[in-house]
Amino acid sequence: MREEILELLSGKKIDTQPAFSGLIHITAEGLEREGLVFHEIHKDAAKMAKAAASTFKLTGMPSAALPLDLCAPAEMMGAELNYYEGMDYQFPQVRKALVESSRDIIPENTMGMLGSGRLNLICEAIGLVKNEIGKDAVISGLIPGPYTLLLYVCNPANMFKEMKKEPQVVLDALFHLSSFLAKVGQAYLNAGADFITIHDMGGSPGFIGPAKFEQFVLPALKKLNAELPAPRVLSVCGNTNTSMHLLAQTGADAISVDQLNDLAASRTNLKDMLLFGNIDPVQTLWQGNPAQVAEAVIGAKEAGVDAIWPGCDLVPQTSIENIQSMKRA
Repeated sequence: MREEILELLSGKKIDTQPAFSGLIHITAEGLEREGLVFHEIHKDAAKMAKAAASTFKLTGMPSAALPLDLCAPAEMMGAELNYYEGMDYQFPQVRKALVESSRDIIPENTMGMLGSGRLNLICEAIGLVKNEIGKDAVISGLIPGPYTLLLYVCNPANMFKEMKKEPQVVLDALFHLSSFLAKVGQAYLNAGADFITIHDMGGSPGFIGPAKFEQFVLPALKKLNAELPAPRVLSVCGNTNTSMHLLAQTGADAISVDQLNDLAASRTNLKDMLLFGNIDPVQTLWQGNPAQVAEAVIGAKEAGVDAIWPGCDLVPQTSIENIQSMKRA
């Protein structure tokens, strides 16, 4: 299945609609089988690799995604992360804003940080996963979108004011972050990732609206995709039914949408572009049963998706049986 997925990502038509993911898809059961503690898998290359490979080893779903959090680039820029050592299955988050203004996002504060944080650790983990399951599974290098990264590192209240009063300042910051993220993505590809997934959760038109997306996020995503080698998958959250034509202009090779989208309408609007989605990671994959998962997969296939993806990161407590059902269906 790996070769078929790579053909699909390269733009070739294949006969199947494979189930895989470029988003985080590790499970509590997989971690327990490997003897891993959740907060430790982010800071140790061998543990990160074992965690990322665990879902394939348990279910046969032919993919792995690294890193296992979305805040790694913010940390590379100097932000401090909370790893929630005392909590179960809480993903790392930025403790506090790194800068007060979008004006402070300048190349000297981004490119100079590229060698810091966990970049080398993540690249090592990608190489380990490649060696372990790379003959059978595809590997996604996961990065946030520029707007999502700006939300992580800048004081949001000031950022929103600047979007109204000094839009060019925010655009400049987003362009700097686009180039920074392109270098992070390139490092992941050099380490062995097969494609890059850009998870722009905060920058989705479903959250900030089509007008703000077109003004701020779209230009930055165009720059990021222009600087990243293909294949590139853009994953967005929320209802983007009215914005598919904008997502199609980002330069990504595929668009992954979540469960709020009308897939048939998305398929019509994207026309010749790859469409991935949109199995509900909460109500269906986590809280549903295998029969409900299979029904959702069949619905997505009938709507015309090119690949079955969860609509967002998996809830770690998702059952192995439900992931197996998604793959079988």
